Amino acid sequence: MFKNKTLLITGGTGSFGNAVLRRFLDSDIREIRILSRDEKKQDDMRKRLASPKLKFYIGDVRDPQSVLSAVRGVDYIFHAAALKQVPSCEFHPLEAVKTNVIGTENVLEAAIACGVERVVCLSTDKAVYPINAMGISKAMMEKVAVAKSRGSDSTVICVTRYGNVMASRGSVIPLFVDQIRAGKPITITDPNMTRFMMTLDDAVDLVLYAFQNGRPGDTFVQKAPAATIETLAHALTQLMDVPKHEINVIGTRHGEKLYEALLSREEMASAEDLGGYFRVPPDLRDLNYGKFVEQGEQRISEATDYNSHNTERLDVKGMRALLTKLSFMRALMAGEFAQAEE
Repeated sequence: MFKNKTLLITGGTGSFGNAVLRRFLDSDIREIRILSRDEKKQDDMRKRLASPKLKFYIGDVRDPQSVLSAVRGVDYIFHAAALKQVPSCEFHPLEAVKTNVIGTENVLEAAIACGVERVVCLSTDKAVYPINAMGISKAMMEKVAVAKSRGSDSTVICVTRYGNVMASRGSVIPLFVDQIRAGKPITITDPNMTRFMMTLDDAVDLVLYAFQNGRPGDTFVQKAPAATIETLAHALTQLMDVPKHEINVIGTRHGEKLYEALLSREEMASAEDLGGYFRVPPDLRDLNYGKFVEQGEQRISEATDYNSHNTERLDVKGMRALLTKLSFMRALMAGEFAQAEE
């Protein structure tokens, strides 16, 4: 499906973009474009991969013109550019709006104008029942994507939503590893806090599933296990052969929840169970509600949400097994610290 096609990845120098490149760069895809603000990361990626298929565009999704320049001639877009750090967005909420909401509007406007065939927008579990600025901005991003999908006849726009991507840049696993290696206590916010656990390969699989199966306005969620932060910390100390390493509880940070939800109760009422995935179709009614037959079959009151407290719960053994799937952890356990840090 990607043969002789051109793919644009916004925010492509991040963890997700690197995972997509590992998967696709040696395939029969014609060209992969990377749009991001960070020229240093682009230069590092260019030298490391040295592929004629890879094209780089310095720009910002906040700037419509730089987006348009990168989108011209593109067949597909994976929209991953975002501000993702919860505490940072709490202190700079309008910056989150500019990138996550207005930036998405710019990408989708350019995609529709240039006749892009498919766009998959990457979202987060923090967009469900959002209490922090990052989650609120991502929830608005999803609304923008669904609204744009209604008015586009040629560009299929859909959304993926996932939980914690393990060992991604800025996530808690590299932080814990650095603290262990430095001989410092592991700092956890709340031992009972649960989070969905997904690998980067899971994230790419979800986007590809949405790409292949998505209809305009669809939202896709991959079923995923969860673990408490305490379980994750103990699994890491065991894997790094320091089971007695000190753990300090420092309390929750700005905007954090005890648990996250991947689907709200309202979404679960209409969600389609596809085995390993849920598909949430858009509400295709317009604002003239009187012309619609009463749709009372979806009983929201009888539905329950899908969250990190009621999904499959990993114990320390299960968490260790999942961690060993990560190339980051395998390199770390083999003593290849430089590779792990990369």
